[in-house]
Amino acid sequence: QLQLRESGGGSVPPGSSLRLSCAASGATYSTFCMAWFRQTPGKEREGVASIDNDAYTNYADSVKGRFTISKDNAKNILYLQMSSLKPEDTAIYYCAAGRYWWPDCPSDSALYNTWGQGTQVTVSS
Repeated sequence: QLQLRESGGGSVPPGSSLRLSCAASGATYSTFCMAWFRQTPGKEREGVASIDNDAYTNYADSVKGRFTISKDNAKNILYLQMSSLKPEDTAIYYCAAGRYWWPDCPSDSALYNTWGQGTQVTVSS
């Protein structure tokens, strides 16, 4: 049974950087899509970035050029490097795993079936 746990969130001023980590346990990576989502009160969960087995990545327009998703297959860790953070990036960030889709991984949260507990990112001055 795959389990995911996020870490690395915090409270930072605008323009700062943070790196989120998601440790996977209980299973090895095979043909999974891995993704980061975020959610604020009163809004639906938003897809941020995804990565497949071939390291093909996809990003929401709102984070392109600022965020980078990557994974270390040997350590079973998923990362989200966030730079030039803005107040609108404030949210609870979740990592997720789901089935593989071709040609790229989905941004719909309903298509992922394993989730971490979330880590809070707050960007404010």
